[in-house]
Amino acid sequence: MAAEGEEAGVVRGAGPRNGGDLVVETLEALGAKTVFGIPGQHALGLFDAMGRGSLSFVSSRVENNSAFAADGYSRATGEVGVLFLSTGPGALTSLAGLQEAYATGVPMVVIASQIPLEGLGARRKGMLHQLDDQKASAANVTKSQRLIQHASGIPSAIQDAWTDAISSPQGPVWVEIPQNVLLDPVMVPPVEDALAEAADNPPRVELVREAVNWLRGARRPAIIAGGGTRRGHAEASLRRLAEQLRAPVICTPGGKGAFPWEHPLSLQSWIEDRHMTEVLEDADVLVVVGSSLGEVTSNYFTFEPRGRIIQIDAEPRVLESNRPGLGIRADAGQALAALETALAAPPAGAAGAAAGRGAGPDWHGKSPEDVVAEALGKVRARLESQDLAKELAFMADVRAAVPDDMQTFWDMTISAYWAWSCWDSRRGQFHSAQGAGGLGFGFPAAIGGAVGLATLGRPARVLAVSGDGSAMYSIAELATARQHNVPVTWLIVDDGGYGILREYMEDAFGKATATELARPDFVALAQSFGVPARRVPVEGVREALEESLAADGPNVVVVETLLKMFAPTHLG
Repeated sequence: MAAEGEEAGVVRGAGPRNGGDLVVETLEALGAKTVFGIPGQHALGLFDAMGRGSLSFVSSRVENNSAFAADGYSRATGEVGVLFLSTGPGALTSLAGLQEAYATGVPMVVIASQIPLEGLGARRKGMLHQLDDQKASAANVTKSQRLIQHASGIPSAIQDAWTDAISSPQGPVWVEIPQNVLLDPVMVPPVEDALAEAADNPPRVELVREAVNWLRGARRPAIIAGGGTRRGHAEASLRRLAEQLRAPVICTPGGKGAFPWEHPLSLQSWIEDRHMTEVLEDADVLVVVGSSLGEVTSNYFTFEPRGRIIQIDAEPRVLESNRPGLGIRADAGQALAALETALAAPPAGAAGAAAGRGAGPDWHGKSPEDVVAEALGKVRARLESQDLAKELAFMADVRAAVPDDMQTFWDMTISAYWAWSCWDSRRGQFHSAQGAGGLGFGFPAAIGGAVGLATLGRPARVLAVSGDGSAMYSIAELATARQHNVPVTWLIVDDGGYGILREYMEDAFGKATATELARPDFVALAQSFGVPARRVPVEGVREALEESLAADGPNVVVVETLLKMFAPTHLG
């Protein structure tokens, strides 16, 4: 892929340098390779400095999509996403994208320009893009916010921000620098090294001991694996712990892929199904890892567990936010490893031996493996009892077309809601916007993911899935995909409106209002950007995707069809 800013620049340190150089040098020293964003008047010092460095720049068309792209880059690579923003409208336009990163715990460093120093402090000088307090606007969607007022503070502030971003709970951080600080010459020598190490976040010893006591006495343990499990790289520990306990495991949409789909203990991801809720409610000890037991995970707050809950999360505000339990504030990887080790050790003393798990699990006379198989069978039967043959075939065809190790990015659309429950991510990561739930995530996040994978020298082709409504949020990024020749296949499922809202309103009120949309000819529009595109019937989606996923550069597949959701089980 072509990338801007790769041509040879001025030898570092040989000519005049400014605050922008300090930003670029610090980011490079921290390991950044790619920056997303859009140039702006107050940010020109940043972009001028990139011409003297080695950072690649991916120019989006809308700042919100730049944020999604940096988010996707981080999710796909495990590295920190970096975003450059201009002042005022540019900075504010990014906030919805940053909300998704913040809600999902994606590490990002946002460098926002600011008006000159003399305009700060809510002085109404009438400067272009002036806000009373720009960083306050980001306070709801970032972990921390910093204003740098002197060039000498740039390297340390960015280093501290980077540390904040990668420390659990991970998330985006905001650094803003006034225009004149970026442009004025500096005496600070070129940055040669910068160190950012994630803060340690282990579980407390007494909490691990108590949790192990509960688990050793449990006859029906079960596990809910949320997004924090993946962010904590806890997959291996989760599997060993589940096998050690013989505990059924269900993954939330954010935790999808944390546990093998076809494992005998895997309840997969049917988190919105009453049959699964009943299994989890029957657990005498339920381990919840990296999840708040929020709206979707609790089957829309109908979940009523009868046993005790052990809740592990790096974010202390999450603990017991929806259910009382033994709250363990810790990184998921460190916590599960500690539980695994402690459970493997022999119990101390006679009392400990008596509390051992020699009797093994007993789900009212059934094995946990049988309980899992029975629950999955009930889910299949429920789906087959509904008129969903087209939807089941469509999702199966998409899954069959996508290589096992390919990463996928899903917008908030009916296809994604199906995927939350039925998609087996196999060896490819599953990414969706379930954290904040905003439209427009899929395509720009996939662009960022593909760019990141290529940067690491890995196969870069990815799949993005959108509806026609959400596609219009990011349609301008077809220009970005073409400009940088990004290998993204974009599947647009066109049903002529906001399909899920149409369905909700028809079910609730008997008719839908304001859900129907005029939309473009997506094939012709993509082709006008120079992006190959095709329209296929729903029965042809597998063949079209197989061919498109094997091609070079960006391409689009449009399927005009109306998909329905399976009936909700939290009602009535």
